[in-house]
Amino acid sequence: MYLNVQGLVLRRTEYNDHDVLLTILTQRHGKLTVKARGLKRKNSPLTSQCQLLSYSEFTLFEYRGMYTINEAASLELFHELRRDLTKLSLGSYFAQVAEVLSQEDLPNPELLSLVLNCLFGLSKLREDETKVKAVFELRAASIAGYYPDLSGCQNCGNTWPDRFDISAGVLECSQCRNPGSDGIRMPVSVGVLEAMRYITECDSRKLFSFQLPKEALDQLGGVTESYLTTQLERGFSTLDFYKSLFFT
Repeated sequence: MYLNVQGLVLRRTEYNDHDVLLTILTQRHGKLTVKARGLKRKNSPLTSQCQLLSYSEFTLFEYRGMYTINEAASLELFHELRRDLTKLSLGSYFAQVAEVLSQEDLPNPELLSLVLNCLFGLSKLREDETKVKAVFELRAASIAGYYPDLSGCQNCGNTWPDRFDISAGVLECSQCRNPGSDGIRMPVSVGVLEAMRYITECDSRKLFSFQLPKEALDQLGGVTESYLTTQLERGFSTLDFYKSLFFT
């Protein structure tokens, strides 16, 4: 049986001397694991279409529960990312998170759209990396079901509290801490809180249509990274590598 899909390559795994297994995020079929025969050969016709972070159209052949690539055509290769190690590593972080959040044969078009929009923002729109990273993290957490309550302080109802509890995903005023709470609270300025509300509620086509000064962007990025990794209860090797690039 043949299956035509459009998908983003999230991961490549060595299979044998000539073949590679690809993890692909598709719109209609969720995450798929497919075999790319002969991909490691020097003149493989699948080389560009099967790169990490390549968005391609694949014709797959299924045999005994395993998909194999029969044909592939590139739709978007994000060449600009491949010329910049920090952007490529950040894109790889997005891919690793997407792999964790997606499931086999369970469509998640919103997640695929988010990753593609963020890769486009990094490569084509040349958006600030800190902004794109923060947008991805908060929106990905929301898509995964960890939608934060950003309406106001959970204790007094103040619309503009100055703390965010990254474990509970709620806002609190600095003087309103619940005595029974042991969660980590991070400071959020008015501008950062406005940005968080915007990111969680805006149309997906306008994800980057907000502005913050560098100091506020850094604060936003710290909050969103901590929130995502806390909710998922894990770290990411690609994130560690990305951050290491700033200390070499």
